[in-house]
Amino acid sequence: TFCLHCCPTISGRLQGSGPGTMSMKRVEKFWFLFLLMDFLISFHTTEAISVKASVSLFHFNRTVFERCECSLYGFNSPCLSAQGMVGIPVSADLYACDRNTDFTVMKAPWIALIERGNCSFAEKIQIRLAAERGAAAAVIYNYRGTGNEVLPMSHHGAEKIVAIMIGNLKGMEILHRIRNGMKVTMVIEVGKKRSLSVNIFTILFISVSFFVVAAATVGCYVSYSARRLIIARAQSREQRQLRAKAKKAIEQMKLRTLKEGDKETGPDGDSCVVCFEQYKPNDVMRVLTCNHVFHKTCIDPWLLEHGTCPLCKCDILKVLGVTLVL
Repeated sequence: TFCLHCCPTISGRLQGSGPGTMSMKRVEKFWFLFLLMDFLISFHTTEAISVKASVSLFHFNRTVFERCECSLYGFNSPCLSAQGMVGIPVSADLYACDRNTDFTVMKAPWIALIERGNCSFAEKIQIRLAAERGAAAAVIYNYRGTGNEVLPMSHHGAEKIVAIMIGNLKGMEILHRIRNGMKVTMVIEVGKKRSLSVNIFTILFISVSFFVVAAATVGCYVSYSARRLIIARAQSREQRQLRAKAKKAIEQMKLRTLKEGDKETGPDGDSCVVCFEQYKPNDVMRVLTCNHVFHKTCIDPWLLEHGTCPLCKCDILKVLGVTLVL
């Protein structure tokens, strides 16, 4: 075991205040920022993991053709193509939440245009359309005031019919044209695989970031461990040298062998304060600079460990000219 006090710089590093620990702290902060970035990317890539739908509109009365990739398939929708004449609710209630809702077009193949709200997506799509009306697809346009913003719908239980969401502005535009007597045919197709490229970019970014952070962590850990090993070896070598010097100085102090008749072996003789045994003839004693005597086999290890006299606390090693940091 080596002493941390013999080198303040080394001691500080080993106790958590040196460059090695600071490097580990920087790595921990890097990991935190990486995880936070990963969370934000995951949070903002809802659209990236959704499937875009391409919508083509044919306005027969004016022979107008439009095409846009401005919609998203529902999470539970089959990613298939669909086409048909667009029908809207006959009544002023555009939500189609009433089971008896009729549409301006109900002859196959037809597509229902419905406003979002008042009931769940599943009720609008499955119950009102697929099971009862035979629509080829359901197109839900978003709330008013949302512009052309779209989001992927969740409609569990309504997985048999194609369902997409388009923006409010586009939905209202189609609605007004139909109300003005225009016949509108819609063709829904799976959009370009832009979502896949975004996913690949995200996966590559996260993978590269992970490997970079992992490599940095391993590098810092190896550097920190190597530094600790070098410091420990340096301390151990220095401590061994100091102990060897102290041992040599201790051996220069006088030795004395007890004999019969010495006061230490008499009835009133003292005992060794290190081992608590009575002194006996032929015991080899070490005489310290303070003139106290102890068993050589007891006091020599004591001085190497403590450096002071067990009785008077005199710094024996310091008197011998040895500074041993204990």
